[in-house]
Amino acid sequence: MDTTIQAATSSSSPPGAPARALAPDLARGFMLLAIAFAHAPLFVVDIDRGPAVANDITTFFHTLFVGNHARPMFAFLFGYSLVQLLHRQTQRGSDWPGTRKLLRRRGWWLVAIGFVHMALLVPIDILAVYGLAAVLLVGMLRCKDSTLLWTAGLTMVPATAVIGFAMAYPMAQGISTFTAGSVAAGTRGLWELFIERLVSWPFGMIAMIAVFPGMLFGMWAARRCVLDEPARHRGFLLRVAVITTVLSLFGSIPAALILTGAWAEPSGVALWTAAIAQPLTGYLGGIGMAAIVGLFALTTARRRNSVTTAVQALGQRSMSLYIFQSIVFVAVFYPYGLGLQDELGLAGATGVAAATWVLSILIADVMRRMGHRGPAEILLRRLAYRRPRPPQNLAA
Repeated sequence: MDTTIQAATSSSSPPGAPARALAPDLARGFMLLAIAFAHAPLFVVDIDRGPAVANDITTFFHTLFVGNHARPMFAFLFGYSLVQLLHRQTQRGSDWPGTRKLLRRRGWWLVAIGFVHMALLVPIDILAVYGLAAVLLVGMLRCKDSTLLWTAGLTMVPATAVIGFAMAYPMAQGISTFTAGSVAAGTRGLWELFIERLVSWPFGMIAMIAVFPGMLFGMWAARRCVLDEPARHRGFLLRVAVITTVLSLFGSIPAALILTGAWAEPSGVALWTAAIAQPLTGYLGGIGMAAIVGLFALTTARRRNSVTTAVQALGQRSMSLYIFQSIVFVAVFYPYGLGLQDELGLAGATGVAAATWVLSILIADVMRRMGHRGPAEILLRRLAYRRPRPPQNLAA
């Protein structure tokens, strides 16, 4: 690892913790902004409230950079982290059967935490989806590189088809994709919302197929330490960032034009092509975002500032602050909070998302200064990393 970057990574690690690479944590920090952008608009009743121009611009922005981009970036980084966990366990002397059991146990606990998150807060949980995906894909950690890439490519076909259909149907009816996926409370009470979540949760787990490609690409990249050692992979990261971003933009523009009404009455073929191209190239865009952060880390590692350190701290506590986002959105949008679901449109909800992310950065930095890890990370570690029982005194 580049010595300058290695020295910089230790500055935001908790006391006594090993140094962490800067780029993966920065990527997780920025990933939370993308997730906030993707989720906040789903809490409003009418995305067209507010200035029409602002909402149209925001729709275009979401389609090009957020929708079906945040999920692949999360999946990529999650797959990347599984390899990191495997490496750490190997360095500690753990064998493969023990490590596999640990990773699967960790995945099942993520499913449990995600279920509680869904039941008590919001129906758009992603922790359970990634936890179950980890359980199913942990065996892929031992596969050849070619197997990883071929499997990623093959699973991208059904994943894109599922998401494309979910986009095409509302677009054909003249309905916004945000409205189709809305989780706004409306006039429903707490009990009714709770029952709806329990009923719909198993169906939401079907979306797990959509995270497989990104996770597998992340595993492949982690084997090469692409984000851990960005200086060594500068050329590769630059090529990936440029190519994926350009392809993602071109693939998302048709859908953005249709959703904003700039492309009126597209043909059926054009509509379906746009609905398929947007999520397909979105996979590339999400991975490209991670590559861009890797390049950004090369610059910031040599010129550290408080903002970079705070975003890295956010990435180290991404699970806790992801749940914090849900708490904020419930408090801001739902009727038993501020009730702004009827007041804000797409642009306003996106503003709430940005403000929530900034607040998350401030909280993470305070926790860093105090030497505290995220509570969700602590809970998951205690649940997954079982300590062996002390030997009993047979002579007693």
